[in-house]
Amino acid sequence: MTEPRVNAAAVRDRPAPTLRPPGPRAALLIGGLLAAGLLVSQSLKVVPAGYVGVVFSSFSGVKAQPLQEGIHFLVPFVDRVNLYDARLQEVTLAHNVQDGDEGAIRARSKEGLDITADVTVQFRVDRTKAATLHKELGRDYVRTVIRPQVRSKVRDSIGQFGAADIISSKRQEVEASITAELRKIFERNNLVLDSVLLRELRIPDSIAKAIEQKQAAEQQVAVERNRLQQSTIGAQRAVVEAEGQAKAAIARARGEAEALSLRGRALRENPQLIQLTVAEKLSPGIQTVMLPSTGNFLLDVGTLTQPAKAAPKP
Repeated sequence: MTEPRVNAAAVRDRPAPTLRPPGPRAALLIGGLLAAGLLVSQSLKVVPAGYVGVVFSSFSGVKAQPLQEGIHFLVPFVDRVNLYDARLQEVTLAHNVQDGDEGAIRARSKEGLDITADVTVQFRVDRTKAATLHKELGRDYVRTVIRPQVRSKVRDSIGQFGAADIISSKRQEVEASITAELRKIFERNNLVLDSVLLRELRIPDSIAKAIEQKQAAEQQVAVERNRLQQSTIGAQRAVVEAEGQAKAAIARARGEAEALSLRGRALRENPQLIQLTVAEKLSPGIQTVMLPSTGNFLLDVGTLTQPAKAAPKP
């Protein structure tokens, strides 16, 4: 079975199909759909997680109630939303930052010594006051408020302490002083201060070496003072022990004297006790007993203690 042949010339000469423009009804439908989509896109606004929205109305200005996270309906072509990051943010002023004015903070201690501080400030936007923040400061609040205020308060706080205290025992007090002053500034500008971190405090090497030598000397003095106190305590303990021993000896002597006094009184009142005492002293080795003079004889104790001899056998 053969396939029918197509005349190529007839195909070339056939007129191309023409596209007819849509009718009025179709054009209205397409235009309505586009307008509806545009209205929906202008009337719906999604505030992402961690952000807060401030609404600006072309008729009434900034609205006092900020938009929290989620979907919100707006007046199309009238309301415009400005998003602010309400999550924890931080600004670092350190010597390794190469962005214009963001270098480390140079300050002077109480005695006028140069001190360089690296500081990190952590903060948040107050969600409930985002509209006021937008009206008074705008988006550039980090440059206009936070950086200059941090520099100022850090310098003021460092100037209240000595250099040796700042780098050793008073570091936390300096940090607390800076935090207290900055918290007032942040609250006044509708911001919430989370923390102030003194990352590093640097002083000139010569001053640091002098401070280290001074601290070493003070530690040595403290050690010697401790040794002296221990020696004093040892001497006091020896004195107390000696006084205790002396009091004990006096008490013993007083007791012995009282005992002798009582014994002498007893002997005076009972002369027979003298003979009894002599007998007690001599009793282990005495072999003869003296009977009263009226008996007129002596008794040999040895003969009494010897076993009796057996009688001779007849």
